[in-house]
Amino acid sequence: MNHSPTDPDTLPQRTLEGWPDWSVLVVDDEQGMLNFLVKTLAPRCHFVMSASSAEEGAQWLAGHHADLIILDISLPGTSGVAWLKELREQGFTGEVILITAFADLETAIEALRAGASDFILKPFRVPQILNAVKQCHERTRLRRENFVLKRAVTREARRSTSLVGASSAIQDLRQSIERVAAVSSTVLLQGESGTGKELVARELHARSVRASGPFVPVNCAAVSPELIESELFGHAKGAFTGATRARDGLFHYAQGGTLFLDEIAELPLSIQATLLRAIEDHQIRPVGSQQLVPLKLRVIAATNRQLSEEVAAGRFRQDLFFRLRVVDLQLPPLREHKADIPALVGHFIEQMAPALGVEPLSISDEEMAFLLQYDWPGNVRELRNLIERSLILGAINVSALYPAQTGGQKDIAGLPTDLQTLEKRHILSVLESVQGDKTRAAQLLGVSRRTLERRVAEWGFSATGR
Repeated sequence: MNHSPTDPDTLPQRTLEGWPDWSVLVVDDEQGMLNFLVKTLAPRCHFVMSASSAEEGAQWLAGHHADLIILDISLPGTSGVAWLKELREQGFTGEVILITAFADLETAIEALRAGASDFILKPFRVPQILNAVKQCHERTRLRRENFVLKRAVTREARRSTSLVGASSAIQDLRQSIERVAAVSSTVLLQGESGTGKELVARELHARSVRASGPFVPVNCAAVSPELIESELFGHAKGAFTGATRARDGLFHYAQGGTLFLDEIAELPLSIQATLLRAIEDHQIRPVGSQQLVPLKLRVIAATNRQLSEEVAAGRFRQDLFFRLRVVDLQLPPLREHKADIPALVGHFIEQMAPALGVEPLSISDEEMAFLLQYDWPGNVRELRNLIERSLILGAINVSALYPAQTGGQKDIAGLPTDLQTLEKRHILSVLESVQGDKTRAAQLLGVSRRTLERRVAEWGFSATGR
């Protein structure tokens, strides 16, 4: 194995501006060609390693990560094309540029069928290899962006990333975002369900130096404990039953950007330990692999629980808690900044009416008075859901929220002023409307099922059901 001047132990911390922050493996049995490629790529890439055979290259790949392999076809032992086929069968997803001094059309076709990203004839000049590397990097960037966009094509992901409101609570939050966005440390967002934690995470990303990179949101509560490690860190072929090929994890797809771990408190303790190592060491090891993948990203975590209480109860690792809360932002519940409700209502109507293909709503003073007195247990998400339903129905039908009331929409002033009573009646009416389906009711209210069950249990009702 030939170690280049950019061996990881001595590699420079910066590459030339505009060049990919990549790890490159060059495999060629001609020492002159190895020296030429290393000298050309070393100042431009994260680090460059070299090998003189496929066997040596495979040995290095067993314990390291490569974004790009530049591979000679004619090698002693296993040929470049044969090794490329093996790599693809094993699940290697990186870019591969094949080079050769002897080629015909048949050889080129065989190389491309084997999974080569590009094919270059020797001798070549510096601009040729640099252009090929740049094209490979662009393909990788587009592939990652496509993956992220597919995950993001949901109604939630298409929402505006601007915070709405002029209350002191929102102004303080904006100032905190401005200060925090510029640093690269991890951030912990804590707040009740529906307070806009993903919105704040997107703001932090959009204002950071990584804004041009991907924003990858992960709902930790939505992935089964058996799959979460593979989902986050990826896995090697044969790592577990059903792993018929290698797969990159979400950490991989967030490279150069931000990984947003929502509902972080739902992670199993065993995965918390692995996550801590990844954040501390700035590298991950896919499940079943000996390969270490360096990380270049920012982690933002969020939870609707108080993690200090989870630590005290033994459900969350204290060391991970301390590592995540380098910066700790508390998001205020809507009941603490009700002055922003008129602006939020106007924003949601302006945003959703065109998307739904309906006319904007006109809100009466009586209706706004109701919105201002309600306690909003589901916070901004519940308000948004109410406006969306109202746009579809053509009116904000307050009596529909409280079917037990007899006064109807015009008798808003006769509604109870006890906010806990309002909240209780609203939640129970939603439960009744969905025949006790707590999962569906929680979605309509904009809260987690656990929060809903806790509220219902406090009122002495059964917390069981769908």
